[in-house]
Amino acid sequence: MLNNEKLFRQLYDEHSKMVYNISLQYLQNIEEAEDVTQEVFVKVYQNLEKFNATNATFKTWIYRIAINQNLDVLKTKKAKKRLGFITSIFYKDTNEPLTELVHFNHPGVALENKELMEKLFSTINDLSENQRTVIILLKIEGLSQKEVGNIMNMSIKAIESLFQRAKKTLYTKLYDKEG
Repeated sequence: MLNNEKLFRQLYDEHSKMVYNISLQYLQNIEEAEDVTQEVFVKVYQNLEKFNATNATFKTWIYRIAINQNLDVLKTKKAKKRLGFITSIFYKDTNEPLTELVHFNHPGVALENKELMEKLFSTINDLSENQRTVIILLKIEGLSQKEVGNIMNMSIKAIESLFQRAKKTLYTKLYDKEG
């Protein structure tokens, strides 16, 4: 077991920033990204003995866990928003939903660009899970199409096609609303 703990520490040291950054891209919230990073590495530790090197590298395996964890958090947040809206219908004395919506909180965005970035990330968040993931991994994380294909279990051609559809959808949502 000591070897697993040493391996885990090495994996954490090498990949925790990557997990945090990808979580920040999905969630746009520092505290939530930190929480997800911790949750991802709990899962890594719990499943370390199940890792199969013939299926993926550690980096790819950890990326997959991180993406799935972030998507789960986003699904939970959407469910809470719906519940907050429904619940507020039953309380006539307030117009506010009982659950507070999470505000955009990303450390790399200057105040003057915050509104524009909120719109962009909001639009990215409205994409399908696969389109959102391919945009984040290719353009925000800067991974190659081959790396993204390995992470998403897709061919390079499928990644190219998915990325083109994601770009078209983003453009349509951002610019064709008013035209």
